[in-house]
Amino acid sequence: MKLREIPFGTTDWSTIAPTEHPGDTGVARWRTQHFGPADDRIRVRMVEYSPGYSADHWCSKGHVLLCLAGELETLLQDGRRFVLKPGMSYQVADGAEPHRSSTAVGATLFIVD
Repeated sequence: MKLREIPFGTTDWSTIAPTEHPGDTGVARWRTQHFGPADDRIRVRMVEYSPGYSADHWCSKGHVLLCLAGELETLLQDGRRFVLKPGMSYQVADGAEPHRSSTAVGATLFIVD
């Protein structure tokens, strides 16, 4: 990820309409902004997972993810599990380790990819 051609700016996440993305169970609500040139865009999201959310796919996209509230469990395809609580983050490269997330109690995340 290279941050380029992005002027200084602020984002009031409460003004961005969420889009809903159902999981196997529960729903993810994304507030999304894109930055940078069209051929190399950075996606920045504020994501809220409902209690009981479970992703419907294995993800191979790279992310930098910060847990702001709640608790997120991430399962790697090799069987390892990680639990994020507020103030914890993870990072993974594109194509590095397929992962799948769920939450019993709900979670709010800040994600850059």
